[in-house]
Amino acid sequence: MRTTTQRKTATRQRIIDAAGLLFREHGVDGTGVDAVMRLAGLTHGGFYLHFASKEALAAEVARSLLEQAATRWDGLSRLPDHQAALKRIVETYLNPAHAMSDAACPLTTLGPDVARRAESRDAMSGALRGMLDALARLVGRDQAAASLATMVGAVVLARLADDPTLAEAFLAAAAASVLATDVNQTGTACRPADDVLSE
Repeated sequence: MRTTTQRKTATRQRIIDAAGLLFREHGVDGTGVDAVMRLAGLTHGGFYLHFASKEALAAEVARSLLEQAATRWDGLSRLPDHQAALKRIVETYLNPAHAMSDAACPLTTLGPDVARRAESRDAMSGALRGMLDALARLVGRDQAAASLATMVGAVVLARLADDPTLAEAFLAAAAASVLATDVNQTGTACRPADDVLSE
């Protein structure tokens, strides 16, 4: 039998999961608490037992979604074959079906909403630096920010394009650019993302 704490944790996660789906599809401003709780199979009144506000929920959703990506990239970046690791990160991130779906990277689906919310930006900052650190292990610190910016920008442009051929061209060009980067095969430690962003 689950304890009260376990049930509360599970319920909180249901709310986060439901909000993640709705926020990425409709935006934070376009999604009400009622809709989130309905999708989670819960009543509106229970929301405030878990979150102080919708803004607090938005921050937690942003953090949770980006941390999942950062964790995947961290694991891949520690593989011995850095070229293969980079290829897996890039091809998964820029896969047309994934990039155009509601499950695409939260930097591309929630970016504008997060940019307007200091609490959400703060919540995502650790995971964002984790993604940069993972790329830095593979391509070196100087190229990590450029690689991430290239991939995120390509997905944003692909999602904006009204022509599937043009959308795929953006994604393919970004993939070719990032994969052409010299890979760090020496095992030399790279300075963390805080150093990359501070220069």
